[in-house]
Amino acid sequence: MVPKPLVKPGKPRSAVVTGSGRGIGRAIAVELVGRGYQVIVTDLDAAAAETTANEIGAALGLGLDVTDPDANRDIAARAREIAPLGAWVCNAGVLMEGDLTALSVGQVRAMVEVNVLGVMWGVRAAADAFRDQHEVKGGDIGVIASLSAHAPVPGLSVYAATKAAVLSLTTSLASELRPDKIRVHAVCPDGVDTAMVAGMDAQGDVRAALAAGVLLTPPQVARELVDMFGTGRVYKTLPAWRGAVARSASLAPRAAVHLDPWVRRLGARRLKKAGKR
Repeated sequence: MVPKPLVKPGKPRSAVVTGSGRGIGRAIAVELVGRGYQVIVTDLDAAAAETTANEIGAALGLGLDVTDPDANRDIAARAREIAPLGAWVCNAGVLMEGDLTALSVGQVRAMVEVNVLGVMWGVRAAADAFRDQHEVKGGDIGVIASLSAHAPVPGLSVYAATKAAVLSLTTSLASELRPDKIRVHAVCPDGVDTAMVAGMDAQGDVRAALAAGVLLTPPQVARELVDMFGTGRVYKTLPAWRGAVARSASLAPRAAVHLDPWVRRLGARRLKKAGKR
């Protein structure tokens, strides 16, 4: 199925995707290029951003530390030099396995600063850019949250908390920015087949919990997010049935505590059957 173009002929729009040198971010950049945007690929690894931009036909590849508010604004300005800003996707994120008490101070700070503050600085830069544009009105902001935003995830408590924070942020921003015709969307995927997941401890409980669910592909996540652009949809979980299960666990946390060992055993059996454990 050919994706629906989002940019009208003769009315170019630029787009920025953070953390898009690889993985989900790269897939989102590919999707946006296919929908007609002039895309700026950004990544903490500037070389990866430039390589990806060249490979997918993006407008530019640049280094970006999303925890730097001024750097986000500089990227927004570069995007507007190419074409009026049409979309900004906050994808950059980091994950460290481990219980809260086992993580270092640096690991906790990194997840909060990249996963939460990085989204806030990106949204502020994008929102101000949208407001400053007189030739066009509004645009779309996309946020990569996680299924873990909906339910307790032992072993990923800090990561899950950051994703719950950005999902809450998204729902509030959808109302705050609506008067400026700025639409805000988030996608909450189950596990995604990326280097981040592949790098998890195959013998660990977190990898087992993910194996009990659905492993999505980056292009699937990218398509679902970009399909919300131009609409009033605020967020969606992938797959939908996993979202329902996760939300029910959040509503009944005591039951979820007792269910968690069973979920991990199921995932461990699946990994063993697949020869990955």
